[in-house]
Amino acid sequence: MEHPLIGNLDQLTADELSGKVNELSNKLNIAMRSGNAHLCNQLRMAIESYQNKYQDVVQQTYKKQIGDANFDDKINIK
Repeated sequence: MEHPLIGNLDQLTADELSGKVNELSNKLNIAMRSGNAHLCNQLRMAIESYQNKYQDVVQQTYKKQIGDANFDDKINIK
């Protein structure tokens, strides 16, 4: 489940999203050690939101790279 209070993530780059996931993961580790279950649940939802957007950005980048590639002259099966 994604966090409902996180705004629009469309303007963030893959590096920024990855950095945010790492930052939130470190905060989750601290919350887990302190035993704050409610905070852990909120952090997990936030991490999931950023990870989902990161996956979308990576897939879009991959599709662009594959779409731009022209392999017609590379493979010739006759």
